Amino acid sequence: MNSSWKYLLGFLSLIAVTVWLAVLYYPKTELHLIACDVGQGDAILAVYGKTQILVDGGPGDAVLNCLSSHMPFWDREIELIILSHPQTDHFTGLIEVFKRYKVDKFLATPIDSGTESYQVLKDEVGGSGTDVVYPSTGIVIRLGLIHLDILHPSEEYILSNSEGSPVDKGNAVLGASTTTRDPNDFSIVAILSLGEFDALLTGDIEPDISNLVAKELISSAPREIEYIKIPHHGSKNGLSSNLLAVTSPEVAVISVGKDNRYGHPNKEVLDMLARYASGSDELTARRELEVLRTDEMGDVEVVTDGDKWWIAN
Repeated sequence: MNSSWKYLLGFLSLIAVTVWLAVLYYPKTELHLIACDVGQGDAILAVYGKTQILVDGGPGDAVLNCLSSHMPFWDREIELIILSHPQTDHFTGLIEVFKRYKVDKFLATPIDSGTESYQVLKDEVGGSGTDVVYPSTGIVIRLGLIHLDILHPSEEYILSNSEGSPVDKGNAVLGASTTTRDPNDFSIVAILSLGEFDALLTGDIEPDISNLVAKELISSAPREIEYIKIPHHGSKNGLSSNLLAVTSPEVAVISVGKDNRYGHPNKEVLDMLARYASGSDELTARRELEVLRTDEMGDVEVVTDGDKWWIAN
């Protein structure tokens, strides 16, 4: 056999192995929701088959380890990245993500950070050709069988609480608006769904926005939330008892750095979750609750088939 045939057979064998690896690697009917261990910050990766959604990127490059652990090495495309709000513990890691991955869509508010590192991110996004989209209450994003329902902020909220370029869905620009309000108030809140499984992603919302989201959930079609990302790393200025009671979650995930200087998660929030789980006061639990923390477990991976859910080993 001459060398050209050897090379051809080797090439065909490589293709066959790659195809079989892809078949074995990609989960077909399960959603994997991974709260990445990025220290004192947020990064949540949702993987369903060949589709990936990344919500925030943490304060540094640790998110890259999470991506490489939960995505095959040959998959260099992320279908959707969401930046909940422009603070460094949520966006800094996205700079390297945009350098190393192709990103189809980037969902972010027009609120600017005013930091040098956010300007670096804006430059990376601007040069990537990624489609930038503004969020607004009521928008539903569909990626195959995954649905993403935006609950906050509304277009009216952004316009009435910021200055700068008006919201333009057809020509979205990062950092087009400024605000005197806390950036946490503009955190994108969304429900990520597969079948009957709903995960509430909350950014760093504080109690007043937490209560607004609770009202939005009450006024919309009633639904139980299986998974809640506890806002603001378990800060006492995050989860409200109203939101906890309305959502009635089965699993609460806290993304937080070990021995962080803020004392997160706050004892008040942990006590609230414990009271809810025990049904000892007005927060009567309708379902059992598990509290999972990245500072204790590392990456926290919850898997669902759209009906039942479980914690990955």
